[in-house]
Amino acid sequence: MDRPIGVTILAALAVLLAVLNAIATLRFLGFFPFIGPLDIRIFNLWYVLLYGLMTYIWAWVAKMLWEVNPQGWMFMAVIAIFNLCLDFVILVTGGSWLDVNFSIIINALILIYMMLPGVREAFGTD
Repeated sequence: MDRPIGVTILAALAVLLAVLNAIATLRFLGFFPFIGPLDIRIFNLWYVLLYGLMTYIWAWVAKMLWEVNPQGWMFMAVIAIFNLCLDFVILVTGGSWLDVNFSIIINALILIYMMLPGVREAFGTD
């Protein structure tokens, strides 16, 4: 099947989100400090597992989008919303906007872009 440019852009954004979640995983493992008022390193196993899972899921969604799998479109919408909820929880529990700003912006752009008629048509979800 021919892959339209919109689907390629979505797959690239999914790869970018996988990289951002991998960086968050490494931050919670204590390898990178958090940006904010205190330059600290934190180890939190629960967040490591959560962000590690999100990294794997975004890589899997990118593969599904690259193959123009119609289920990838719906799964990407669900995961983008879940990722936005996760970022909101981080902000509410004392996280810094600088830690989650790229993730929030990219997830919001993904949700807007994937609702365009050309992208929906490529996946047959009209």
